[in-house]
Amino acid sequence: MGWLTAGDGYEVALIDGRVAARATSGRAAGRQLKSLPKALREHPEVDRLRRFAEWLDRHAAACVAQVDVWMVSSLPVPTGLLARVWPDEAWQSALRDLAVVGDDPDEVGFLRDATDSGQLRVVNLDGETVRLSPRTVTLPHPVLLPELDDLREFAAELGVVQKVEQIHRATWRKPADLGEKATDVTEFTGGGYASRFALAARATSLGYRVSGGYATCRVRDAGRIAEAAVWIGEPYWDDEVTTGGLTWHDQDGRTLRLREVGPVAWSEGMRMAAALYAGRQVEEGKDA
Repeated sequence: MGWLTAGDGYEVALIDGRVAARATSGRAAGRQLKSLPKALREHPEVDRLRRFAEWLDRHAAACVAQVDVWMVSSLPVPTGLLARVWPDEAWQSALRDLAVVGDDPDEVGFLRDATDSGQLRVVNLDGETVRLSPRTVTLPHPVLLPELDDLREFAAELGVVQKVEQIHRATWRKPADLGEKATDVTEFTGGGYASRFALAARATSLGYRVSGGYATCRVRDAGRIAEAAVWIGEPYWDDEVTTGGLTWHDQDGRTLRLREVGPVAWSEGMRMAAALYAGRQVEEGKDA
């Protein structure tokens, strides 16, 4: 971004997300200053750059949130759409190095580039850069990726760093020995908090929705909506509270039997319950 004139003898620019200034005259001419001079702190150009920086932060967060939705739901994304948004640094940062799958579900690669012509350049598991031109691609949830441990090891060798947590996302596989009529998981019950407010605050800080007495997580799994819910206590309860059981419901509110819960919904629900339980109060001398 270029330097903009601001007042007599100064220019300002947005550098690494913050407003910087440099002098245009005197002995310091052309050098970036360590801090904004007092005369510039309320200048209209400085205020405009600050507001622009805030917008860029919101835009980057929105890009990450959207890509996270695509990944968690394993939704097909048009290749042409990825090509159009790729020049935007915020989109590119959110998408780069995500594992993608094209027409062949067994061919997984790490996204490195998207061209104007709609081609994707990916690094496959042989370490080769190949070009793909499918109509759509998916950014699979890790629980759906075959040989996930091998993929994680290969990602480490490549130095892959993902803005959206995918490869190293905590996952849970659904056990095969679930009861025929079982509807709740109690593995993460009993996590104590000083108040219901503290538990609800942890849920919202982790990105989960709090509704009534529950922390919830809605997931599209194999084309169906499933909502995981953990009991966190009555909304106006001001005493100590503990995490309750984990259940799942369909989009009509019907409680699902555990055998009906899809692999992604199961993993994301367990991830939420585990994260809430991990924030519990632990007495000194006891294991966390």
